[in-house]
Amino acid sequence: MLEARAHHQLKALLQQAGEPRWPHHLTLSRLVARSLRRGDQTLVRLAPGSDPSWLLGLLVPLALHEQPAALVLTPALRQRLLQVELPRLEAVGLQLACWEGAEPPPAHQLWLLQHRDLVQAWRAGRLGDRPLVVPEGDQLEPLLRQALGLVIDTSHWEQLRRSLPAAAGSLLQLHERLSRRLLARPCGPLQRLPIAPEEEAPLRQLLAVLGPLPEPWPQLLATGGAGWTSWAQINATLLQWQWHRQPLQPLLELAGLLDQRGWVLVGPWPEASGPVFGLKPQVQLTLADPPLLDPLPLFAPQGQALPNAPHYPQHLLDQCRRLVLGQAGLTVVLLDDEGLRLGLTSALAAEFGSRVGHHVTAPESNGVICCSWGWWLEQQSRLPLPAQLVAATLPIATLEDPLTAARVAALRLQGRDWFRELLLPEALERLQLAVAGLRRNGGRLAVLDGRLRRRGWGRQVLQALEPWVALTRLRPG
Repeated sequence: MLEARAHHQLKALLQQAGEPRWPHHLTLSRLVARSLRRGDQTLVRLAPGSDPSWLLGLLVPLALHEQPAALVLTPALRQRLLQVELPRLEAVGLQLACWEGAEPPPAHQLWLLQHRDLVQAWRAGRLGDRPLVVPEGDQLEPLLRQALGLVIDTSHWEQLRRSLPAAAGSLLQLHERLSRRLLARPCGPLQRLPIAPEEEAPLRQLLAVLGPLPEPWPQLLATGGAGWTSWAQINATLLQWQWHRQPLQPLLELAGLLDQRGWVLVGPWPEASGPVFGLKPQVQLTLADPPLLDPLPLFAPQGQALPNAPHYPQHLLDQCRRLVLGQAGLTVVLLDDEGLRLGLTSALAAEFGSRVGHHVTAPESNGVICCSWGWWLEQQSRLPLPAQLVAATLPIATLEDPLTAARVAALRLQGRDWFRELLLPEALERLQLAVAGLRRNGGRLAVLDGRLRRRGWGRQVLQALEPWVALTRLRPG
């Protein structure tokens, strides 16, 4: 049986490599082997920040499985697979034959697909009934959204006018009208502006009656309806803009992709976040870390300023100064508001000198990194573990982002609680991922966002951080 063979092979591999750092290797391996053998739809919840060696539990059953399967990877995980994990398997005599390309493998090889490849294979009918194994399942929806999305820039407009010389004047007029409307509006720190359906309508009506269109214009016509949203990425310096269009729910656009096949999704979803992507898997399992011996030290005093208060920048600077003064190790300050973050970086650098940096990847041992939440989540695996993490604001997505605003509007139309169903669960997931290193390192967390104590949903944030112990006074670290 596949489960027994995978268990035996993985156990031998782990014994050869020494004591395993992750405690659930064998459990994951047996579960994946069972799902591949039976064609189950399986969801595995990992603890945020789990040791990346857990990937072995997926690969050993895939190496022993003799039927076609597809492994969906991000570029970073693909690199780890090829450079780290495959040599480890080969060292114990396990051969995992991997196939890459637009066409399916000629034999029962493992088909490595990135998310755009997956979309193309599904649309072309080349995926067949292969089971899908997705190691970074928490990224499936946003990465499929990007894979399905369109980006139209100035070169595409020029190509369209060259292809349709009879309509070049009308196309130029429509482009200039849309450009004037967009460039005249304030676009905020994200430099993004929503494009309303009524602003797209004249161009869509014209394109619908014209002859053959070059790509990506036929895709634009095919992506109509309320399930898609458009926005412009503004380059104010060059007075140019890019047209972005993406689906709100990519799995609905790929209806059937996960219905009639087996799949294994693995990711660090909080159990409190409810159903994942609205799926109803046949098998669900949570592989949590062992209980912590020490709770997370949390500095989040009562009475802190709200992020929209006029005195919040000064409050933030005063608290960050106290936190840095009392800490000898690395400090990471997380803040998504770019203007506020750059101002805070400058003010801290004026006091603490060159040890303060913005988005720096080679900090001093007692350095201070000021960065966005997204940057930290991408870079934290390559950086030293911090002694303290300072959440200047909680990682709640802003409605100034047109994509977020469109997703919220869709839930509002259905009369649903968009904050607790969308923004809060995503924020809790990002927070748990960001603080995972602190738990391993014994560091402390400071939350300087007054909403934590003043809003009713703040209790859910505190529950997501359990176990923790309140720091009432700051002591030198």
